[in-house]
Amino acid sequence: MSTLVIGIMPQEQIRQRALAIARGDYKPKAGEPKIWFTSMKSLAEVLSDDNRALLRVMKETNPESISALAAATGRKPGNLSRTLKTMSNYGIVDLKRENNHVRPVAKVTSFRIIAA
Repeated sequence: MSTLVIGIMPQEQIRQRALAIARGDYKPKAGEPKIWFTSMKSLAEVLSDDNRALLRVMKETNPESISALAAATGRKPGNLSRTLKTMSNYGIVDLKRENNHVRPVAKVTSFRIIAA
């Protein structure tokens, strides 16, 4: 698994950067963050101790479904499903539809944080 590079920058600077990229004025360099948060607090909510532990359990057990992951972690499936969806939105987790269930897959378990 690779390391995900995460950046922290004020919303206005994120917006200006995105517009510069869209205009072609700026080309992101290799190793620059792909995911941006507006504050350390918002990052901490997504990568809390519990959520990082959840990623480790996913990596070690390779659960077949959210229910199996809930049983392995002792978390409620509904709460776990919301957490996984949020992490999926940031590209940290992949939620693969298989037959009648969703299989959560940890895409990354290592992070590098750059605060601008």
